[in-house]
Amino acid sequence: MPKKGEVRIKVAYSGICGTDVHIYHGMMDKRVSIPQTIGHEMSGVIDAMGEEVEGFQVGDKVVVRPLDDRLVQPSDKGFNHICEKLKFIGIDSPGSMQQYWNIPAFVLHKLKPETDLKLAALIEPLSVAVHDVRMSGLEAGETAVVLGGGPIGLLVAMVAKEAGAKVIISEVNETRIKMAADFGLQAVNPTKTDLVQYVREETEGRLADVVFEVAGVQPALDVMTEVAGIRGRIVMVAIHGQKKPVDLFKFFWKELKLIGARVYEKEDYEKAITLVTANELPFGKMITDVQPLSKIQEVFESIDKNPEGLKVLMDCQL
Repeated sequence: MPKKGEVRIKVAYSGICGTDVHIYHGMMDKRVSIPQTIGHEMSGVIDAMGEEVEGFQVGDKVVVRPLDDRLVQPSDKGFNHICEKLKFIGIDSPGSMQQYWNIPAFVLHKLKPETDLKLAALIEPLSVAVHDVRMSGLEAGETAVVLGGGPIGLLVAMVAKEAGAKVIISEVNETRIKMAADFGLQAVNPTKTDLVQYVREETEGRLADVVFEVAGVQPALDVMTEVAGIRGRIVMVAIHGQKKPVDLFKFFWKELKLIGARVYEKEDYEKAITLVTANELPFGKMITDVQPLSKIQEVFESIDKNPEGLKVLMDCQL
């Protein structure tokens, strides 16, 4: 049974993200204590409640915002989502790839009864995209270039388009370019088309107002300062574990801004929930496979061999 302040969730679906794959390959062994139950993109239903839990009841559909930000300090300046001692649930503590999950109630977000729990499993990565777009200050009528058309890049593009921007995705994988078209998004292959010239022609020479660097590779870092227009904002979405060369002269010459964006805040989760509940964007196309949790080993063994896949969900009750 859950402890005081906790609930037990009957997990419906848990999505696999790049971080989970890194953990599987042993790339985060210095941080993740093995054995560990991983997973943080999830949806489920409250199955039981501990004492002193308010605002929820058994049967509520919920998602978890997997940030344990209770160890805040004055140096965090109130930004609990990036506090110095932040613990990421599903990485630093047990996660959602299990049938039943005891979790502190303060990380829960309630869903409407009619919410599709498969789509709800996308709320965590969608919240990343919502946060990225919010941090960019993107306004309707502006042009956004998204460097990288993977799952997060596509979600960023959808959120940016929903905000009223003209969106262009740069992606080298032809399959993902076709997927972007299926999502109603404009995409171009920079190895076949001069991206900067393409954006210049699409914007009457103004270039991009906002550039989202989602690819995490050097060619994206090289082009991000070229494709950004005067006083453009560049949002660093990708994680770069090592120092990389960047053309700082362009920041001086065009008065560019570089914006860091990490995870999400409560308001981003609520916005993502609103978008999923409305279901006016093609979120369902993001889910390219659903497998039973009993096949988790097979899924992780094969996931790197399927570059065309976007989001794999594990059905945690099978």
